Amino acid sequence: MTPPVETLFTAALGLQTPWVVREVDLNTSKHRIDFEVACDAKRLTCPACGAAEQGIHDRVRRDWRHLDFFQFEAWLHADVPRVKCGSCGKTSQVVVPWAREGSGFTLLFEALALSLCRELPVAQAANLLRVAGKQLWTRINHYIKAARIRDDMSGVRKVGIDETSVKKGHEYITVVHDLEAKRLLFACPGRDHETVAAFAQDLTAHGGDPEAVEHVCMDMSAAYTKGVGKSLPQAAISFDRFHVVALANEAMDAVRREEMRTQPAAVREALGSTDRKVLKGLMWGMRKNPVGWSPKQTDAMHWLQRSNLKSARAWRLKQALREVYAGALTANSEEQASSALRSWLSWARRCRLEPFRRLAKTLTERFDGVVRGMLDGRSNAYVEAMNGLLQQTKTAARGFRTVENFIAIAYLRMSKLKHLPANPFVPAVPLSIGYVHRCL
Repeated sequence: MTPPVETLFTAALGLQTPWVVREVDLNTSKHRIDFEVACDAKRLTCPACGAAEQGIHDRVRRDWRHLDFFQFEAWLHADVPRVKCGSCGKTSQVVVPWAREGSGFTLLFEALALSLCRELPVAQAANLLRVAGKQLWTRINHYIKAARIRDDMSGVRKVGIDETSVKKGHEYITVVHDLEAKRLLFACPGRDHETVAAFAQDLTAHGGDPEAVEHVCMDMSAAYTKGVGKSLPQAAISFDRFHVVALANEAMDAVRREEMRTQPAAVREALGSTDRKVLKGLMWGMRKNPVGWSPKQTDAMHWLQRSNLKSARAWRLKQALREVYAGALTANSEEQASSALRSWLSWARRCRLEPFRRLAKTLTERFDGVVRGMLDGRSNAYVEAMNGLLQQTKTAARGFRTVENFIAIAYLRMSKLKHLPANPFVPAVPLSIGYVHRCL
């Protein structure tokens, strides 16, 4: 005997006694299907105190959006009982098994929404689900907060600290990565020493120990250095290669701009051209690695290297620093790295280029941390990769409006949180398994 359609949908929705599907209404013209769910029980357990066999005071009408049924939008409707408890005296609404309290979506719908937002821009996920983007941001923030409360950071020993821009107007957040587990641990607005203190508090709240952190990879921010010294007292600091080379690039650009401003004729004479495209090729050629030069950049750099321009000396200094890093990583020797860096610093101090003299002073003051960064290739590579992922996240979170929303989507995509709802679309078992073929 074929079971009634209501029984089939009761099983498909995973409902158990006393909840059953009473009615199914499919409206093809409106592209939706509505399920009327009922509670058959006469007496229920009190949601507040747990007292059994309490009377039902009244019922409250509720509606929930569910996963689509084929091409139809699906909705669940129920008159949810409110229990009047004779033990605690409270009148409380029963918690339905298919949705969390206060949500207009079922648990499965919210799980699908989070899975889509992990892979797609939030606005695009909202469009696919036919809901408002604000509704998805509310769910993301709720589940991320709940999952982070249960997150375990007891094994954190090596971290990377960095800053990233959120919006125009110099608005930044500080991010902390676990360099061994390769995941985002913490993010908060700002980029001062207090952000490191906030991370230490968050680490403690999640079972970690700030004094157990052995290594911190970061840029040369004085604020972060101060914060690590106060809040992560046992950590050895290594300064990220990416940021050190970026400082050398900034020093080189400063020399080039000053020379173009004060001696434009000498620059054009050295290059043998007044063409703006050649000058532009020089600018990008100085910034890029030689293997990536275009033909025009190659031509401009050919003449630059044979000139007596300050820009030529600045470029050689920048390239020499890159070679110091490459040699240190290959040799994997602290002694070799220290010797090569001292030689470069001596050259930079004597070069009569003020931006490089200032850079040499900065690196000398942080010498030990710079050398550690030269040898710690894995940390440098990961922090640099995370910068790219954060920028991708910012693009995907377009329209996030608040810094808190951006931080939430960063946690969703990069924190590898274990206590988030799983994707409801699990692979089906092939029909061939346990299937009996019948010949008619």
